[in-house]
Amino acid sequence: MDILSDIVKNKREEVASNKDLYPIKFLEQSTYFESQPVSLKKYLQKDDKSGVIAEIKRKSPSKGMINEHVSVERISIGYMQAGASGLSVLTDKKFFGGSSEDLKVARSFNFCPILRKDFMIDEYQVVEAKSLGADVILLIAAVLKKEEIERLGGLAQSLGMEVLLEVHNKAELENSITDKVDLIGVNNRDLKTFKTDIQTSYDLSGLIPNDFTKVSESGISDPDTIKELRKHGFEGFLMGETFMKSSRPEKAAKEFIKQLE
Repeated sequence: MDILSDIVKNKREEVASNKDLYPIKFLEQSTYFESQPVSLKKYLQKDDKSGVIAEIKRKSPSKGMINEHVSVERISIGYMQAGASGLSVLTDKKFFGGSSEDLKVARSFNFCPILRKDFMIDEYQVVEAKSLGADVILLIAAVLKKEEIERLGGLAQSLGMEVLLEVHNKAELENSITDKVDLIGVNNRDLKTFKTDIQTSYDLSGLIPNDFTKVSESGISDPDTIKELRKHGFEGFLMGETFMKSSRPEKAAKEFIKQLE
């Protein structure tokens, strides 16, 4: 869990700095702040979509640099043309090589739902996500108490956004469920060992109440895996590295999604 502690420590410093540079009143002046967010839940249920939430990710703590030559415009448009149900954009700079600018670029070229993928620990980040044009925020059970999830999730919902709660095991799931989240994502990657095991999704699927849209995250590289996950009630499939390790992620996504048809 040391890497997670480092990320959260860095995030607190980053948020404190951003509050001084861009006060909330400034964020609320954004063009996107008054716009109506797009529902990821609805897009995941569309018959003409794949359920794939395609991610733009340059690097990760476990894999290092995955793809430094990223055109957010080209990849995001290509992902949606390939049949993705939504986009996930990393905005953490230090550990994942992303930026707020990446999300703004993706938003300016796409009408689809966009998840802001970051480590959310403060209400400021929720308002910031809305100002960038995000439709969904990620809350990670491993770094938040239930009352924090309810507070951040409630604020996001009051701004019209949806909330994806990420869990890694049964304890996190049982201790974090609240009506302040809309989708529950099972991360198949163990945060301690960084090993991925799809069995985690299968094990937790039956424990997730049907009120929540189920999303499986990490370690998906075979179309047959998605077909099996669907049998367990999953409607969303968050995929990043499988596509991003290709020199043309959008083409890799197109070929993968075609095999789901």
